[in-house]
Amino acid sequence: MARGWESKSVEMQMEDRETIAVPEGNRRGDADLQRRLELLCLSRTRLLHEIETATGERMREVKRRALRHIEAEIAACTPR
Repeated sequence: MARGWESKSVEMQMEDRETIAVPEGNRRGDADLQRRLELLCLSRTRLLHEIETATGERMREVKRRALRHIEAEIAACTPR
């Protein structure tokens, strides 16, 4: 059963990565932005997992607030 959850998490990560458009280019700024987006996506994935596994409602709410913040950061970094 645990293996199934792990594969779903990996699948979600791959889908998330495909949905976020990262500007391509060789400039340092583009590489920094891409790295920032990758780190934010990793944080988002970690928070989603922590929300699923949290035992207390108070902790889940703290994690949800952090998730909203991370998602706002991703939106701010993503080109429109």
